[in-house]
Amino acid sequence: MMPTNIPVMALGTHDVDNAIFHVSSVLQVPVLVFALLALAAVIFELGAFGVELRSRRRRHFGAISAAADRARAALLTGDRPGAASAVGGVARSPAMADTIAFVVKHARTDGGDHQLNKALADFDFDAQRRLARTRLLVRIGPALGLMGTLIPLSPALTGLANGDTAALSTDLRIAFSVTVVGLLIGAVAFGLSLSRDRMYGQDLSDLEYLAAVISDPRPGGAGA
Repeated sequence: MMPTNIPVMALGTHDVDNAIFHVSSVLQVPVLVFALLALAAVIFELGAFGVELRSRRRRHFGAISAAADRARAALLTGDRPGAASAVGGVARSPAMADTIAFVVKHARTDGGDHQLNKALADFDFDAQRRLARTRLLVRIGPALGLMGTLIPLSPALTGLANGDTAALSTDLRIAFSVTVVGLLIGAVAFGLSLSRDRMYGQDLSDLEYLAAVISDPRPGGAGA
């Protein structure tokens, strides 16, 4: 019985191998398309980072501290529009501007401290959501590059065995090109993630300082 089972098992293994080969072959075009889409996404994120970086060149702690003191003085007199105007130039992004407006609106109100803490937590959550895009590209880029490298190698080896140097050259060119693209995507996205993590952390720190000064119940403010 053993000899009759061996051919059946060998045939089944061969069928599985062919199925896996066909699946990987079908994936070649989608992998190349996704690699191009990921490259376009990282270029877009790089441009958006340039805009964000330019807006943050205006940051000076002295200006932030003075604006917070002016806003606090305005709130002590009940002038919320004046407080909003005092800190209006501190924001360096739409999300930061919305959070500052919320802080001015709810500071020194009943239950305001809890609302301010929630607003700051939501700002941090939104920043992490924006960071997730580039962090995802850090993983996707090299993964697509590796898949795009390995998939054409099988037909390349077949072409080498058959003496078809033209097919071998084409498949290897595709494989190495996708490798470079994938590594480029991962490297740029990693740099963007590190820089944005630092910038968003600084934004959150500035918002926490503004909220603390504006809502400080002591008569002398933060310096009391």
